Amino acid sequence: MKHLRTLSYVAEIARSGSIRRAAEALNITPSALTRQVQDLEYELGTPIFERIAQGMRLNAAGELLVRHIRDQFADLERVRSQIADLSGVRRGHVAVACSQAFVNHVVPDEVEAYRRRFPQVSFTVQVRDHAQAVAAVTAFEADIALVLQPPPSGDLQVLFACRQPVCALMRRAHPLAREPGPVRLRDCLGHALALPDRSLALRQHIDRALVRSGPPARPAVESGSLELLRNLVLREELITFQVPSGIPDDPDLCARPIDARDLDTMAMILGQLRGRMLPVAAAKFADQLASSLNRRYGQAQDQVQ
Repeated sequence: MKHLRTLSYVAEIARSGSIRRAAEALNITPSALTRQVQDLEYELGTPIFERIAQGMRLNAAGELLVRHIRDQFADLERVRSQIADLSGVRRGHVAVACSQAFVNHVVPDEVEAYRRRFPQVSFTVQVRDHAQAVAAVTAFEADIALVLQPPPSGDLQVLFACRQPVCALMRRAHPLAREPGPVRLRDCLGHALALPDRSLALRQHIDRALVRSGPPARPAVESGSLELLRNLVLREELITFQVPSGIPDDPDLCARPIDARDLDTMAMILGQLRGRMLPVAAAKFADQLASSLNRRYGQAQDQVQ
């Protein structure tokens, strides 16, 4: 365990980029932390950091070591979880990264259901969009990711996949809410829009469709918060866009799917780092989540390209 403590020091220096900041986070003196690094470098027979004006930066050997450190701590957490299982009481921690589309009911429902069965399991839920969620999985910051339209990645092992339509979301009093069924994108563009900003996969998906359909949209409001956009829609005659999993049960809201001729569906992906053996608690939660998504939305992995 003493060896693992030294490795954790290296990981913290790599994360913070500074001996001083790492020492503050670890509650030890900078000189003691420096000695720990020097002793490890002596043991390895090579430096692992470049000393630069801004602080400390991993060199090639350091990058390899930090990758090993992440593997070691992931394995240790898995073993701890398995040992806890031997006593018949499932303990552990689950780290989830998810898109905003899943924070209203999907992820809260599943966390609550799992903790009802295993109350000693704790959770960290990071709300991150597509690329950032995948990066969290590859950096061992998250065990699993549930995201919309993630970028192609050979590091991501898909546990469940399906497709969801994009819906125009408006309040019940909005003129476009009077008609049932799908709505054309051009009809939405005739009204004031509240759009996700370009950091979100949903906006990028809409923008690609708008390039094909004509001039770009000029939104009245843009935001990186889908919750903010929904609240604005309830207050005035704005239209925003969302997938069904992100639309709360609210009688004052009306959701109409965008006509398939105008806008493709979006991929919903649940994934983990390829080749990683998850800790027991995380693996069981991933199984539960995949089964629930299958019941909610239907298994359609073969339809996701």
